[in-house]
Amino acid sequence: MLRRALSATGWWLRDHLGLVLLVLLLLPAAVLTALRLSDPTWGPAVRLTSFVPLALPLYAAALVVAGVRHARWRARVRLVPVVLATAGLAAHAWWVAPFWLGPNPPAARGADALVVITANLYQGEGDALGLVALASAEEADLLVVNEITGPALRRMRAAGIDDVLPYAIGRPEQDPVVGTMVFSRVPLSEPRRLDTPLASYKVDVGGPGGLTLLAAHPSAPLDAEAWRRDHDTVRRAAVRGGVDLVVGDLNATLDHAPLRRLVDAGYRDAVELGNAGFQPTWPENGLFGPLSFLPALVPIDHVMVGEDLAVRSVRTVALGGTDHRAVVAELARQ
Repeated sequence: MLRRALSATGWWLRDHLGLVLLVLLLLPAAVLTALRLSDPTWGPAVRLTSFVPLALPLYAAALVVAGVRHARWRARVRLVPVVLATAGLAAHAWWVAPFWLGPNPPAARGADALVVITANLYQGEGDALGLVALASAEEADLLVVNEITGPALRRMRAAGIDDVLPYAIGRPEQDPVVGTMVFSRVPLSEPRRLDTPLASYKVDVGGPGGLTLLAAHPSAPLDAEAWRRDHDTVRRAAVRGGVDLVVGDLNATLDHAPLRRLVDAGYRDAVELGNAGFQPTWPENGLFGPLSFLPALVPIDHVMVGEDLAVRSVRTVALGGTDHRAVVAELARQ
């Protein structure tokens, strides 16, 4: 009896393998699409929204499977998964296309380059010496560091950060969790700290005629309400304060509604504006144990530029000891 049941199950799976594959491909893809089209408030749903781009290969694979089934059976009902996969593929292609094909306004002729780097040091455990070397090699003008600690700052100073970028704001040793610091080639104004649990600062760079920077670090979406509140705080500070740059670990991708609202307010991701392709920054360095072979999947570290700035180039760089890739962007005035 058991053998007969197993045999019947095997025949059913063989005859319906295409259908099983379609369900396994289309169901998670449809969930990711629904998350992208909505503004979820439940923590797990917010975190899952980070992986919306993965729907693109799922829809592509589903379209292949659905096309084979339709060609084999030629029944109208077989067109339903073909249509669904095609529609999902088109929607997600539309959402990611600007990373390669969006408008890229040129910089003004003769405009000076502004090199901006942002990095998260993973509660001070990241390669502080390597970060100083990166800032020096790239001739950085601004460096925004999230999750910097007192010991990490001392290592950076021992490595010569004060020679590379002599001006700085932020006091990581005074932050109860982890700090944020801004290092600059030119003088910085007295910063104004935002009301976010993780340190975020608004600061003027270079005095009159310079730039206004918001070095941001909203909460991670482990607490969705706090995460949303922090993003509202960052967006209001940027819009009301005439901020030119919003830089840091924003703990959100462009598929999250709060970050899209920042885009609607006039700020563009340098990766998208520079047509640099998909540039994920997290998780890096194999922090997921058995899945350590996977590359970074989620772009949550950003250089968001205002309407007066152009992007000449942007890329991500791996740093040892941290779960984030650094972002290096070369900007200029339009």
